[in-house]
Amino acid sequence: MSRAAAARHGLSGRGVTGDPGEPDVVVLADPAATGAAAAERIAAAASKAVARRGRADVATTGGSTPAAVYRALAAEPLRSAVPWADLHLWFGDDRFVARHHADSNVGPVDAVLFGRDGGPGSPLPHPNVHPWPVDAVLAAGGTAADCAAAYADQMRATLPIDAAGRPVFDVVLVGIGPDGHLLSVFPSSPAFDAMGWTLAVPAPSHVGPHVARVTCTPLVLDAAPVLLAIAHGAAKADVVARILGGPREERSLPAQRARRAGATWLLDAAAAAGLGGRGARG
Repeated sequence: MSRAAAARHGLSGRGVTGDPGEPDVVVLADPAATGAAAAERIAAAASKAVARRGRADVATTGGSTPAAVYRALAAEPLRSAVPWADLHLWFGDDRFVARHHADSNVGPVDAVLFGRDGGPGSPLPHPNVHPWPVDAVLAAGGTAADCAAAYADQMRATLPIDAAGRPVFDVVLVGIGPDGHLLSVFPSSPAFDAMGWTLAVPAPSHVGPHVARVTCTPLVLDAAPVLLAIAHGAAKADVVARILGGPREERSLPAQRARRAGATWLLDAAAAAGLGGRGARG
């Protein structure tokens, strides 16, 4: 199978080339430290992208992971270092709920970067945030599949595309779910075989919140020059150890898609407890 064909089927080029290698693993004291470390890497990658091509496209995540990252970006010294006017924020996945809903992945952006939590906010222009068009689709009576298709159209019209036909974000940030998922790619997900860039996902019954999702497919992880995975807390220690130390079974542990050379895993000490000392201490 050619690289282009592999990408069209939601597979990575590594399926053709072999061993994907291992990521860098950095162990830090606590969630605030992992957030600060991720923010430093995002700021540096964004600055390089803007210098190279005039803009930076960053795909972020939802859940509890990104708030500490946003707080670090919005505070000095990074606040003055981030090229806010040319930074564009996308979302690797979202829940199929309105933006104001508590389960929306856009909530932490609105709260921290736009200051709705009472903080200082950031200089990020509102038009530079590119949420999944859930609100518009819901208003039109559409479905999650309609939303996924519309977001793929936005991505295709805006993002660079690599030689394998994959959308290229300058940075992709992902959290790790308790079942080993990332994005909204759950164990045994059809996203591994999807032919497009995005996918509608039925509401999962095994993890909350139990609402329908929209997600990018795993190929966006393969194309990203900077891939950051974050995990916090003792509750993640077992799954992190299986993802990073166990056999490669990514359809059972989708977060192993981020277990590759060039990726960086930022873990707090509790989440790294099962790794037996592996990883550099930050």
